[in-house]
Amino acid sequence: MNFMHKSLFRLCILLFCMMVRFSVFAQDSLGSERTQMAEGMRSNGKIYVVVTVLVIILTGLFIYLGRLDKKISRLEKKDNLS
Repeated sequence: MNFMHKSLFRLCILLFCMMVRFSVFAQDSLGSERTQMAEGMRSNGKIYVVVTVLVIILTGLFIYLGRLDKKISRLEKKDNLS
């Protein structure tokens, strides 16, 4: 793996760790009391739609970044050869 791939991999790991960390801090401090919006979305099953859309968007973003990194690496190699 070249430097760009390692950097992209490290960035992905960092973002994942930050999301896990923030989700821990986002826990409800009131215990049994929950917000009405979240409760309503859970009861209607819409929360799964929201999570699915977010996962699709993030997956598309990571795929786009990976392809862009490959194209940039290819252009850098081409530039170094000429």
